[in-house]
Amino acid sequence: MVVAVKVFKKTTPNGKVTVYLSKRDFIDHLTHTDPVDGVIVVEDGYLQGRRVFGQLLTVYRYGREEDEVMGVKFSKEMVVASDQLVPCKKGEKQPLTPIQEKLMKKVGPNAFPFTFTFPDMSPCSVTLQPGEDDDGKPLGVEYFVKCYVGGNEDDKGHKRSTVQLAIKKLQFAPASRSVSRLPSSLVSKGFTFSSGKINLEVTLDKDVYYHGEKIGANLMISNNSRKQVRNIKVYVVQHCEVTMVNAQFSKYVASLETREGCPITPGASFTKVVYLVPLASSNRDRRGVALDGRLKDDDANLASSTLVPEGKCPIDAIGIVISYSLRVKLNCGTLGGELVTDVPFKLLHPAPGSVEKERAQALKKMKSVDKSRYEQSFANDDEDNIVFEEFARFRMSRDELE
Repeated sequence: MVVAVKVFKKTTPNGKVTVYLSKRDFIDHLTHTDPVDGVIVVEDGYLQGRRVFGQLLTVYRYGREEDEVMGVKFSKEMVVASDQLVPCKKGEKQPLTPIQEKLMKKVGPNAFPFTFTFPDMSPCSVTLQPGEDDDGKPLGVEYFVKCYVGGNEDDKGHKRSTVQLAIKKLQFAPASRSVSRLPSSLVSKGFTFSSGKINLEVTLDKDVYYHGEKIGANLMISNNSRKQVRNIKVYVVQHCEVTMVNAQFSKYVASLETREGCPITPGASFTKVVYLVPLASSNRDRRGVALDGRLKDDDANLASSTLVPEGKCPIDAIGIVISYSLRVKLNCGTLGGELVTDVPFKLLHPAPGSVEKERAQALKKMKSVDKSRYEQSFANDDEDNIVFEEFARFRMSRDELE
């Protein structure tokens, strides 16, 4: 059985240059990130001494576009990798990936392969959901592959001969989810004019959850005070840190309120297991909720937790840093106030091939499961199993078009 492989293509407005990419999602495995591998095809006789240059760009927007006045911009565009694609520079040639080999055979002699590599600790793609009144581009971190024709690398290129493709850089959960200790928190609250305390212990059933998975929390409440617990509120909190401006904020992405077992009177105890499912679909209209980098025709998930390589500090992460916690609030009455605790956890996508544990263990340390499956899918196929899909045209900003 031959499985068709989808390849994304996009052509410049003048139809002279076409770029092919094997995928739009590139995975950060912490030890390394999938390279951006593609092929560029130039119409015969079009360049006439000019060259084609390629760039891997990141655009970090940390403020609203409509608030930009007096020449102040709330976005930063950075070139994280660049190269001359056509003609190829003389030097050590990188080995072709299987999809590049297939494309080179398929599209003819005017095809040139290219590969870009993400820098270490580069931020992941994240989009902050805009509000109803926000007209400009959404805040977040985006990546693009840009190819343009020019006399030298400093030429900006013309919109007729420029092509730009939006891609995403994502992180997946580790293949193994075994943890020696479940996330938990134990807090107490005393009262000024009465003796005794209220104790609250919260324990989660896992450390890492996948998007769409139920989050289970075991609540244990013991009331050794003279106050009553009126009700219990449980939230999944998304914490977002915008490193460029050192701003931090939190959003509730799932919530539950219960009066079961309440009031919890002095001397009483109560135990309950609660379940919450944080979903992007439940927060469609909420401004500022962080989503995984969104492409126009994709349904986005809530942003995944930001992971850093072993030995690195989370403070060193740049871009928009995402974390999650489960927050429990006990209402102890008007005078008693609230008893609050947070238990951190991670929300991620499952790693490709994580179910196939035996195959994953057989792979080399620096070789991703995704890459292994990808190589095997091409190993014995002919080039006729490639399906081309047009890349939706990215609307360039006026600055880039001029």
